[in-house]
Amino acid sequence: MDVHQSLLSLSQARPGKRKRESSYDRSGGNKDFFTIKPGDKTDICHIKGAGAITHIWMTMAPDAPMEEAFLPRKIVIRMFWDGETEPSVEAPIGDFFGMGHGITRNYTSAALMMSPEDGKAFNSFFRMPYAIDARIQIESEAEHPIKFYFYVDYEAYDKLPDNELRFHAQWNRENPTDGIPDAGVDNAYFEFGGKNTTGDGNYVILEAEGTGHYIGCNFNVHNLRDTSEWNWYGEGDDMIFIDGEPWPPTLHGTGMEDYFNTAWCPQQEVCTPYHGIILGGGPNWSGKISTYRYHILDPIMFDKSIKVTIEHGHNNHRSDDVSSTAYWYQQEPHRPFKALPKVDRRLPLPDTKPFNPDSLAKIFGHSNP
Repeated sequence: MDVHQSLLSLSQARPGKRKRESSYDRSGGNKDFFTIKPGDKTDICHIKGAGAITHIWMTMAPDAPMEEAFLPRKIVIRMFWDGETEPSVEAPIGDFFGMGHGITRNYTSAALMMSPEDGKAFNSFFRMPYAIDARIQIESEAEHPIKFYFYVDYEAYDKLPDNELRFHAQWNRENPTDGIPDAGVDNAYFEFGGKNTTGDGNYVILEAEGTGHYIGCNFNVHNLRDTSEWNWYGEGDDMIFIDGEPWPPTLHGTGMEDYFNTAWCPQQEVCTPYHGIILGGGPNWSGKISTYRYHILDPIMFDKSIKVTIEHGHNNHRSDDVSSTAYWYQQEPHRPFKALPKVDRRLPLPDTKPFNPDSLAKIFGHSNP
């Protein structure tokens, strides 16, 4: 439903009751946060009965007079619906709220937002229905205790309609993607050569089984190639395979920037309701990039399965640090998530230039964490 439809429907009677879970001080004082210590897994709320979460606001900070680098990658958010023991949502908290690289920045979309100060106020307006209960868990792998503030606004119902699907979100990272060596290779061939006629080796944004619809992703790239030649990272096509269809899929795109509704190797930062570039990168497309595409008005339906992929460079030639968070709705049960990497495998790489790929082994112990 778009903003105009929402405005038109505001005068119509709505079922249910508006309710909230928050971190307010139960004593009546001003300690309006939960303290979460390193290693803790804290259920910040457990809502019983049928309903739908309609808005989440969260913010956090070290419980000490200091900053902590990359905190949004060190804190994990999980959500569980209807008594499930495995999460339907699992991602580093910054990535869940729309931006990777362990940093925050002010931006606005229809579904997710990071708001002042400096993007540290996280907001979600995705609808998250449940029939029995909803549970949200925060895990800290930070170095220090954190102060964690939150609102979880929801509607309580007598009964959830049968046609409501469950909300899901999952994080993924390949660091680096499996490309080809560029030493001694003609740059035109490296950027544009070869043919991909299978989709094998594409970066996978989402692989799900069941019935539902994909509603988009945020996508983050750290360009690891140091060269004075043309160094555009986004020549790869999007390929979305629905219900096990073979290559070429019905949804086959023409380039990374095209899938994200931009054009001509962009670096200009822009935020619209359904697509945007939060972080545009440096000279010759160096450094870190963050972009998003939300299928709010054009969800991609599937009956049995979906595999959302994109090439990492044309014909998967590039070896960059790529991460993403995918969002979708589906009937339960969902395909089990692969294990979320521990914090040392989630942290972003240093902003050094030139970047030495050998440092991956020093940081992570091997070349592809």
